[in-house]
Amino acid sequence: MKILFICTHNRCRSILSEAIANHQNDPRLQAASAGSQPVGEVHPLSVKYLAEAGISTEGLKSQSWDELEDFNADVVVTVCDSAAGEACPVWFGKSIKLHWGLEDPSKVQGSEAEVKAEFLKCMNLIEQRMQAILALDLENLKGDALKAQLLKLGAQG
Repeated sequence: MKILFICTHNRCRSILSEAIANHQNDPRLQAASAGSQPVGEVHPLSVKYLAEAGISTEGLKSQSWDELEDFNADVVVTVCDSAAGEACPVWFGKSIKLHWGLEDPSKVQGSEAEVKAEFLKCMNLIEQRMQAILALDLENLKGDALKAQLLKLGAQG
């Protein structure tokens, strides 16, 4: 299953989601991320906390969803509320579309420990959702049945 994580700027939550999904090292899953208005750089704390968790940051980049038209995502997941409200490209048409709103840890104002705690909270939620996805019968769940299961996972977080 190919999952494309979308966030407006593609610098934090969608990047974290891509890295954590691919870190699962499951051949049934391939993840990418993009944004409708990418800023062109990954948030430095995203890289820092992924690396500290032992998750590869190699190849992570802030990019436009237009660059991933050939990715052919089975599932497109918006992870920020503003991206969820945007008009998506036509080529998302065949994909299952979901919204898993995640709080933006890069917006937290506070001490270094408070900011780190928010990043780890977000990363933990993504990890839980990815584990739940991989626990599904991905080989046999298709179409509306798959979408229903994926929607349940998003509602749990």
